[in-house]
Parts: sequence; structure tokens; C-alpha cells
Amino acid sequence: MHILNTFGLCGALSMALLAGQANADSASHAAQAERFLELVNADRIAVPVYAQVQQMFAERFEQTQAPESKRGLLESYQSKADAALDKAIGWEQVKPDLVALYTETFSEPELDQLNEFYESELGKKMLTQLPQLNARSAQVTQSKLESAVPQVNKLLAEMTAELDTQKKP
Repeated sequence: MHILNTFGLCGALSMALLAGQANADSASHAAQAERFLELVNADRIAVPVYAQVQQMFAERFEQTQAPESKRGLLESYQSKADAALDKAIGWEQVKPDLVALYTETFSEPELDQLNEFYESELGKKMLTQLPQLNARSAQVTQSKLESAVPQVNKLLAEMTAELDTQKKP
């Protein structure tokens, strides 16, 4: 009986040690994800949303033809909107979810490799050039797409006409 208790105690101790190791691994994995998010400036992901909301308030201010003496009111509401956005999508609100997303998607060694890359000169260049590359890529695609629009519209009209003739008994 004494041997079973000792065996059970050893098993429980082993489980506790493994759980502690899993928590340490989990914390290390999360730290790697957090480092990656720092490197790619994920804390700035919501900046365009803030700018868009600020623009909405400024446009509404202009639409109402408010006098310049009321600009303080505009700024007050823009600050309130920023505070509301901070509560919803501020970095401290989204960071835990993003860390979880990245730890679910990438293993710790993969995050380590990504971090190594983005800490390198090439990785830093990639980060600085990527927004411009994405914008220019979208322009290229848009210009190519314009040539297909007439054909797509023609096909859509043909399909609509064919479906309309099939409705008739």
C-alpha cells in the first residue's frame, strides 16, 4: 500500500512538473508571438481606423457649416471617439487576441525564425517597403482589371438575358 502511495505521489509530482514545463513553454511561445507583433508594428494596425473616424467627424463638422469658433467642440468629440476606439480596438485590447492567433498559427520555432528574419536588414527593408509594394500591387491589379470589366459586364448581361428567357413558359 505504501508503494502505491509513493508511486501515486511520484506520478502527481511528474504531472505537476510537466504542467509547469507546459506553462513555461506556453509563456515562451507567447513571448515569441509578442516579439513578432512588435517587429511588424502590429500596434499600429488600427491607425487607419482612427484616421477614418477623425475624418468622418471633420467632414460632419464641415457639412454642418459650423463656425470656426466651434472647432473646440469638434476636437472634443474627436477625443471622445478616440477613447471609444481605444476601449474597443486599442493595442492593449487586441494584443492578447493577436498573440493567441499567432501562437495558434505558428509554432515557437517558426516564430523564432520569423523574428530572426524581421530583425535582419532584409526583414527591416521588407517591413518598410511592404506598404508601398502592396499599394503599387493593388494599382497594377486595378489597371489590369479595368480591361476585363467590359467583358465581365457583357457576360453578366448575357446571363441575365438567358435567365429571363428561361423564366417564360
